[in-house]
Amino acid sequence: MKILRTALYILAVLYPLQSTRAVEQWLTMEGSSQGIGKGQHIVFVTGEEYYRSEEGMCMFAQLLSRHHGFKCTVLFAIDPVTGTINPNRNNNIPGLAALESADLMVIFARFRELPDEDMKHIVDYVNAGKPVLGIRNATHAFRYSPGSSSPYKKWDFQNREWQGGFGQQILGDTWIAHYGKFQKEATLAIKNSTQSKHPVLRGVGDKIFCHTDVNSVERLTAQDVVLFHGQVLSGLSADDPPVTDSRRDMRMPLAWFKTYAAPSGKQGRSFTTTAGASLDWQSEDLRRLMVNAMLSLTGHDHEIPERTNVDFVEAYTPQPTGARSDEAWAAAKLSPTHWMTNRPKR
Repeated sequence: MKILRTALYILAVLYPLQSTRAVEQWLTMEGSSQGIGKGQHIVFVTGEEYYRSEEGMCMFAQLLSRHHGFKCTVLFAIDPVTGTINPNRNNNIPGLAALESADLMVIFARFRELPDEDMKHIVDYVNAGKPVLGIRNATHAFRYSPGSSSPYKKWDFQNREWQGGFGQQILGDTWIAHYGKFQKEATLAIKNSTQSKHPVLRGVGDKIFCHTDVNSVERLTAQDVVLFHGQVLSGLSADDPPVTDSRRDMRMPLAWFKTYAAPSGKQGRSFTTTAGASLDWQSEDLRRLMVNAMLSLTGHDHEIPERTNVDFVEAYTPQPTGARSDEAWAAAKLSPTHWMTNRPKR
């Protein structure tokens, strides 16, 4: 009897801890009682090593839930051993079942090779023709090992059967190369004057400075709608002049809409930007472009205001770009609840 009581006591202690840990593998913010997005659900899928997507997407979840009424769920690359965030783990993004109720998937991931049962949630979402917003590394969100037998291997960014995989087919292009020098040359984003009346450009300035470098984008079609082009700057400051190198002075598409055809045959809309480092989101104009695009993708083109509220909900102090070692991620001890509004400050 004493052994049984002891066992029951241990279970009583451990069960709540296990339940809490499972819940804390992702972050959900309920929408405010008022707002354009009331009753709609945005799911952010993060998992890349360089651009602090876990910071930027939580910031967007905060402002979209507080200012615009959307329920927001943010998913993370989680170390299954520690239960903390570690984007170096490319095969574990818990909570993808949230896409079953999503009205918009925002994906900011790089080189993920997820278990088939998890990847199926992304595939099913896209096959339903639902809207997708891709950020920076999403053009090469998935990479499968050569010996993989996954039925989703064609989603690989290098696939030749479904040319360019998810990136090219759903977003408009797959990974090609850095056009500007990584972490050495920033971007001046310049509005496409032929699209000046586009509803997503309401309240967005003509030029936006981005800390990220320009990526090569070469496979968009005449049907894709480019809102901004990116020009390579000769340094990392907003007042650095554009490069004069004739090989890199062409403006690349930086933000665009696409009507995609899913493998199922259904059509859907996507929006993609090659900006996206957490530092970039300090730009009010870039945040407004992104939020306006999310409003458009969720069916609110005609409700986009002249100046969409993109104020930070709490102080936003983004971290610099760059890969981190496993030891650095372990030391950071970041859990999804770190970005809850009114969280204890570290």
